[in-house]
Amino acid sequence: MIEIEIPGRKENLAIDHLVLDFNGTLSLDGRILPGVADLLRRLAKEVNVHIVTAGTFGGVEGQVAGIPCVLKVLSGPGQTRQKARYVKAMGAGRTACVGNGRNDRDMLRRAALGILVVQEEGASAESLMAADVVCRDIASALGLLLNPLRLKATLRS
Repeated sequence: MIEIEIPGRKENLAIDHLVLDFNGTLSLDGRILPGVADLLRRLAKEVNVHIVTAGTFGGVEGQVAGIPCVLKVLSGPGQTRQKARYVKAMGAGRTACVGNGRNDRDMLRRAALGILVVQEEGASAESLMAADVVCRDIASALGLLLNPLRLKATLRS
């Protein structure tokens, strides 16, 4: 668990689960970005890591092999709702989410901590408005969780 005291907040931010989008968040064109696997392995020592994806490019199983995580490949319509339900099932109040696409907006809004990343694929304006924090890339986003004082500085009121 990652626990962070945020000045101005009644309760500490306590994170047991990290739910991540794959395409555009952890990867580019279906290939996991350099250094991401190592960061996720470090985070998996503190939280349960979940990767939730529509599998647009295929081959996600091979890309995340060796990362201690739960992989959930979505199917059919309503993937925005499916991602939000997944976060609810994990316990949204103790979950951090990272995403970039329009179908990530509800999970970002529902989670205790929603982080939007803006990388080569861009980011949805709707998801931007749903997020608590915006980062320039996935390494910065994961770095917030590995170095919680950064979050304290960003979220204090």
